[in-house]
Amino acid sequence: MTVVSQLGGLWMLLLLGFLVLRSGLPVWALLLGVSSFFAAAGLAAGLFDSRILQALPVRTIGLLENDLLQAMPLYVLMGVLLQRLTLADALYACLLRLLSPFAGAPVLAAFGLGTLLAPTNGSVAASSALLSRLIAPRLAHLGAAQSVSVMSVAATIGVVVPPSLVLLLLGDAMLSAHLEASRLPGYVQTSQTIINTRDVMHAALLPAVGVLLLWAVIACVKSRRLKTLQTKVKVSNGQCITGLITASTIVLLLAGVFTGRLYAVEAAATGAVLMLLFSFATRALNFAAWREVCMQALSLSGALFALLVGATTFSLVFRLFGTDRLLNSWLLGSSLTPIMGAAIVLVLVGLCAWVLDAFEMIFVIIPLVAPVLIVHLGDAQQAAVLLLLMLQLSFLVPPMGYAVMMARGRFPALTTRQLIYELWPMLLAQIVITTAVFAFPQTVHWLDAAPTTNSNLEPMTDAEVERQMREMSAP
Repeated sequence: MTVVSQLGGLWMLLLLGFLVLRSGLPVWALLLGVSSFFAAAGLAAGLFDSRILQALPVRTIGLLENDLLQAMPLYVLMGVLLQRLTLADALYACLLRLLSPFAGAPVLAAFGLGTLLAPTNGSVAASSALLSRLIAPRLAHLGAAQSVSVMSVAATIGVVVPPSLVLLLLGDAMLSAHLEASRLPGYVQTSQTIINTRDVMHAALLPAVGVLLLWAVIACVKSRRLKTLQTKVKVSNGQCITGLITASTIVLLLAGVFTGRLYAVEAAATGAVLMLLFSFATRALNFAAWREVCMQALSLSGALFALLVGATTFSLVFRLFGTDRLLNSWLLGSSLTPIMGAAIVLVLVGLCAWVLDAFEMIFVIIPLVAPVLIVHLGDAQQAAVLLLLMLQLSFLVPPMGYAVMMARGRFPALTTRQLIYELWPMLLAQIVITTAVFAFPQTVHWLDAAPTTNSNLEPMTDAEVERQMREMSAP
């Protein structure tokens, strides 16, 4: 293929970006529309064979058979139920009572709620909706700017705290990206095997703890100036018991997934069933509410699967033009050092995440750039954690950050300058942790098992790599 034809994929990206910003249509519809248009143009120009496109249905069915994707509707159902049941209310009240001796108890309780519920809530949007309903009224005395900053930060915790749905999906994407990176020129074979989702969860734990600790310290320091934060909280014993049981159940399920004793789909199914039993036992939902819950869960799940199908189609057409090879040659064949190349890739990811949500990034953008990032860094786990941290950072940058836009819906009069003033300490803490992971790769390897292979390895064949992927595909 000529360089001119390889530029077809870049025109796809530009058109998609323009339509996302200007049309207001769902991204999955834009992905399918842009892909279909350029596929037809490519076929008419004779740039690729139509028989390759005929394999798309088989490829899509193969993706949908993934156990991890089967857990996605269950995560969505849990997120919808959490917005309607009193479990989150009881958990927040319990945390508020436990943290009442500390300065900034409402803020710390919000962070604690985000840490516990975000992994089970499914997405940044679901977390933001829940926190806006639950926490915003209790933070009214802080002012609009600080309330929005707290809700935005708490909603993004699930991006890095394992084992959230965002992290699980990115881990699955990194497995494929690591395989592709192993075939690129410049890839250095090490004792690191093809990573799986559990490797990504283990790698993200220490940076996630670092982010949470810095945010907690910042919240306490800022809260010492406001006497209104140190208020007595009245919480019933029933709320405390419900909150403690809820927290214990969540921790056990998350620990099961983190340690590999449970698959993500098993933990999601268990959590969803327990919530259903709680709703039946307490009669919290009537028939109309149940109907709305089911419709909302189905519509959100359908949108996510449609996004996956659209991203798969877009990626296939993009690669048929050969644009992925063109980008790889630009990023790997330049005179830039590996560190500078990796930094450029991360900046591009951050800019894309400023206007796209987590699922759009994982399904569309990250599969294109992650292989190059792995080659530059030489460490797939470090690359995965840096991508997660960049997503979280971009979601918090006003005015376009996804979490900020979701949280400020209640306060239309709030200015961007006010938001930046409240968020800059949190953003600075995020940048510090991201820089530390970038400069010190060992921060993501402290839970790694001791290597059992010789460091002088021969390059693996494609068959060996694919066999290793199948063996490591859990959970």
